[in-house]
Amino acid sequence: MDSTTARDRPPSPSRDQALALAREQALDAAEHLFYGRGIQAVGMDDIRTASQVSLKRLYQLFPAKEHLVDAYLERRDIRWRARLAEHVDTRRDPGERVLAVFDWLGLWFTEPGFRGCAWINAYGELGAGSERVAARARAHKAAFRAYLAGLVSAAGRPPALGDQLFLLAEGAMVTAGVDGSAEPAAQARAAARLLLEADG
Repeated sequence: MDSTTARDRPPSPSRDQALALAREQALDAAEHLFYGRGIQAVGMDDIRTASQVSLKRLYQLFPAKEHLVDAYLERRDIRWRARLAEHVDTRRDPGERVLAVFDWLGLWFTEPGFRGCAWINAYGELGAGSERVAARARAHKAAFRAYLAGLVSAAGRPPALGDQLFLLAEGAMVTAGVDGSAEPAAQARAAARLLLEADG
């Protein structure tokens, strides 16, 4: 007779799949609600209703709301940076690849439901009280800064230009989020072109 208990047995593939599906459903709902309405305005009951994942399962997957916020920001970061890189990779000229970042920002700013930068928004809401969320926001910005630095280096420009372009892009994100306009991307792109030409 098998002496192992159900607790000792490894999870069955079907259970793993169910957990993975529930996790994705919860994250889809969290992304839609947190980004659209704000993190503090959304409770776990809202996530349960939108995702159709039970509260018990939600808390099994995410022991606290902060963990769900962190996972939402992490998943969004991966997608956001992949989309940016995919757009930039359509260009071959090193200088045009730099400017393509601002072209992509302009496209992003015009998407339905755009509400600014998710990481800036999350930091503004929770950064003072949640080191987990603050760290996630800092990690996203550090990765974006490093990506720009790589583009600037490939274009044969000095490293300081990468920091300047980063600030231009960040300013465009904040302004676009407040104004609800894509124009800041075009303005930042024009400034970026001037900086590239000055350092060329």
